[in-house]
Amino acid sequence: MAINKPRLYLASQSPRRRELLKQIGIHFEPLLLRSDPRRGIDVDEVALQNEKPEVYVERVCREKAAAALQAITLRNLRPAPILTADTIVTIDGNILGKPSDDKHAAEMLRSLSGKQHQVLTAVAVALGDRIECRITNSTITFAALSEETIRRYLQTGEAHGKAGSYGVQGHAGAFVERLEGSYTGVVGLPLFETVELLKSFGITTA
Repeated sequence: MAINKPRLYLASQSPRRRELLKQIGIHFEPLLLRSDPRRGIDVDEVALQNEKPEVYVERVCREKAAAALQAITLRNLRPAPILTADTIVTIDGNILGKPSDDKHAAEMLRSLSGKQHQVLTAVAVALGDRIECRITNSTITFAALSEETIRRYLQTGEAHGKAGSYGVQGHAGAFVERLEGSYTGVVGLPLFETVELLKSFGITTA
């Protein structure tokens, strides 16, 4: 890392978020939250009863930021801004998280087939006692998916680890008839909002 560049911690294991940050010239260091046994329990990503999707995604994102701040303190790392993000898919008010297996993924894809759904991504930057958060809400219209299309998609392995069981930047991009909102937000890190947040913490792009 160039010593004249601002230092940023990225508290996310998502390769997509790492690539998006590199795309805009942001230098960062990964911060893995689950590697220190002294830290408290992991962030609870189970939605609370009657919790609205917008409230849920911001809460989880902020809790990830708070956990990252705790991790930096425990490891005696040099304080620096921390970036966290969380993405969910929601349809008819229901939150679709990451699938537990192929059967679960197929159920999610069937529920999205031929319909509109929303992808919400919250991004937060934290430093000291300050946590700032932004949320993007994008609307996607899926084409009707046949059972054969779903079966072939699951064979790619792309559904695993992704909210709603698909990644728009991969094979599932062919399922999208229309996208209204932030494409990079759907991928997992809304770049416009991220850049604005980072600027407020004194970090600019290359």
